[in-house]
Amino acid sequence: MKTLLLNRDDVQCLLSPEEVIAAVKSSYIAYSGGQTIQPSIVSIEIPQYCGEMDVKASYSRNTEVISVKCASGFYENKKNGGLPNSMSTLLLFDGTTGFPLCILDASLITGWRTGAAGAISASLLARADSRTAAIIGTGDQARMQLRALKTVIDLHEIRLWGRSSEQMHAYWGEMAKEMGCDIHLCPSPEEAVREADIIVTTTPSSAPLIRQDWVSPGTHIIAVGADMEGKQELDPMLFQGAKIVVDSLSQCRVRGEIQNPLRLGIISEECIHGEIGQILAGEKAGREKDSEITIFDLTGMAVQDNFTAAKIYQRALALKRGTYYDFIK
Repeated sequence: MKTLLLNRDDVQCLLSPEEVIAAVKSSYIAYSGGQTIQPSIVSIEIPQYCGEMDVKASYSRNTEVISVKCASGFYENKKNGGLPNSMSTLLLFDGTTGFPLCILDASLITGWRTGAAGAISASLLARADSRTAAIIGTGDQARMQLRALKTVIDLHEIRLWGRSSEQMHAYWGEMAKEMGCDIHLCPSPEEAVREADIIVTTTPSSAPLIRQDWVSPGTHIIAVGADMEGKQELDPMLFQGAKIVVDSLSQCRVRGEIQNPLRLGIISEECIHGEIGQILAGEKAGREKDSEITIFDLTGMAVQDNFTAAKIYQRALALKRGTYYDFIK
């Protein structure tokens, strides 16, 4: 048997945004239904190079695949004129034998499946009449979130805030034309989020950027940036009285945005409405009132990578895409 190698160009040709959303939905249902094994994330921080790496692994009974992804963030790379800030490599193993089926570039997978997660949450938890979104952050994930949101929500206005004026203008130049809607550059997070229907936070912040009194009733918040201990984008008081949904409770309580209000005693775990897989499976309700504030806390799950990469692998086999290598003879 040979191992399939897929580079970024291969991956980009093999899956549509709609297929990624479908794969992520299936992964959430399988996870909350106990059909997966997902160990704790291993994180390595390398502060002298402004870098970090996460190792995420999972097994799914649905796909019969084991996935292991190494995702790095070295946030000075682009500034120094070198490599991308974020890079990912994913390995797929046969769940019945352990044979290495595929090695693939996972940078797009990480962006796609995280964007899909935000879009899925909006389809379940945002108001049906949502038209305005505030994007906090200007990086790759800020782009992916908007692309995915536009597939499920008829957005008319986008408000953008980021720390760098140069990066805000670069985002505007790329995304306004692609999305076909207005993108307003805001001088502050407050101006971006006030009266927005949907707020998406995508920064690596370790201090709150969004205050409770800026957020209107009926708003849906997609909290992307907090994915390890010590990160924070939201005022902890925002969680008081909100409908809180997580991708994985065991992961979010340690690494997600809910770590902060839990630590401060503002909420308890009993205040958390449930996992998004439970809503997709019909076990829990989504949005029930136009006036409720809903928060989706996502930390990124290995099972999302598993289902998405397994779909890409099967498509590559069918289309005879990629290169084979004899790792094991």
